[in-house]
Amino acid sequence: MTNPINSAMMRSIASMGLMNSNEIHEGGQSNWFEAFANAWGKALDTQADVITNQADVVSQGGDKPSDITALTTESMRMSFMANSSHTSLDSVSKALETMARKS
Repeated sequence: MTNPINSAMMRSIASMGLMNSNEIHEGGQSNWFEAFANAWGKALDTQADVITNQADVVSQGGDKPSDITALTTESMRMSFMANSSHTSLDSVSKALETMARKS
């Protein structure tokens, strides 16, 4: 199993934090928060693809307990990632809101 959020993606997000708010970079993001959200979206899309592939294995007769367990595991990973995505985006947006009020 691979981790869809890798160090290269995190370095990419970190470097986008340095960009000028008037610039538009890869993927059309104009700020690091959009890049952060986009990175989460890509990670979730990747995990959805993993689940789809494993579901295909099960639907094509892969009804061994190990195949079903793998599908369950990947589905639970997706749930964890979706919750983590929501929590991190919510926390960062609240922090940005607080900073905007203090400016």
